[in-house]
Amino acid sequence: RRAGGGCPRPVMAAVPPPSAPGGPEPPPLQYSLLLQHLVGEQRRPRAWDPAALGGIPSPPKSEEQKMVERAMESCAFKAALACVGGFVLGGAFGVFTAGIDTNVGFDPKDPYRTPTAKEVLKDMGQRGISYAKNFAIVGAMFSCTECVVESYRGKSDWKNSVISGCITGGAIGFRAGLKAGVIGCGGFAAFSAAIDYYLR
Repeated sequence: RRAGGGCPRPVMAAVPPPSAPGGPEPPPLQYSLLLQHLVGEQRRPRAWDPAALGGIPSPPKSEEQKMVERAMESCAFKAALACVGGFVLGGAFGVFTAGIDTNVGFDPKDPYRTPTAKEVLKDMGQRGISYAKNFAIVGAMFSCTECVVESYRGKSDWKNSVISGCITGGAIGFRAGLKAGVIGCGGFAAFSAAIDYYLR
């Protein structure tokens, strides 16, 4: 402090003198080195650990779990699952269409006779079984073909659905001739593309 009172002079931080041309450069400041390790080129990626963030760590998978996952991802399992799903869906659709059909249970030899409830239920069951079988076959063929095409191409896109739809429709239609096979191929391919576009 100066004599007679007064405010103290502020103490200025020592600034390193600039280096002379051609001389050694001054050492970098410590916070610059810290920033290099935090956000700079020397930053190391940190492995994500759920346990460190308070989450539940996932234990390593056993051989049985890996075997089950491989079985569930196989084409045979997908085809079987599609077959069961198609059977259930086809049966429900067949029973529904038979329920709204006014000709169910009627005898063509005696069209004026009113059918009994047993005859109506019998016809509904037969139509449901017929639809269930058809849907199960189509679902299994389509799912298995799509799985094989996807495994062969190594890609999962809309082309797999179009190719598998064409193969499935063509295989079903070729039983009625070449023209029906071509129409079935084109129809199933277009339908598969529309469903894949809607789902994606």
